[in-house]
Amino acid sequence: MYPFKAAKIATKINSMIVYCSEDCSYDYKGSKRATSSWLSAVASSYGKRIGDISIVFCSDKYLLSVNKQFLKHDFYTDVITFDYCEGQIVSGDIMISVDTVLANSVTYGSEFPDEMHRVIVHGLLHLIGFDDITEEQQKDMKEAENRSLALFPSFASKS
Repeated sequence: MYPFKAAKIATKINSMIVYCSEDCSYDYKGSKRATSSWLSAVASSYGKRIGDISIVFCSDKYLLSVNKQFLKHDFYTDVITFDYCEGQIVSGDIMISVDTVLANSVTYGSEFPDEMHRVIVHGLLHLIGFDDITEEQQKDMKEAENRSLALFPSFASKS
């Protein structure tokens, strides 16, 4: 079984996005309500609905361990998604290395919250069906990220 399985930790009647940390003290500073509404709008723009999603903020060490254990990959990464989608319902775990997101924000000269939002929506786009293996897929993913990020300010201003 995968590490978090969104449906297991979110016991509720309606779908939801939960935010948690594992092996780090990071606490997401954005408005969780605004971010969840934004992610719902992104999913809707692709004809999908949000089901149960866990966004797990963790350390490089923890995500490397998950990468090795479940994907048999021995390298660091910024995000790993575990897909539990059924039909048009988007569900899964989005596991994010806070360490790598911070390093990437420095490398790319972006603000940390902006880079975090990029990685969060990147994970959601994987659940929606985007991939980023080939150059063409990477181009499509980047364009989808940029379109999605352009929507975020209208949700953030309502929080």
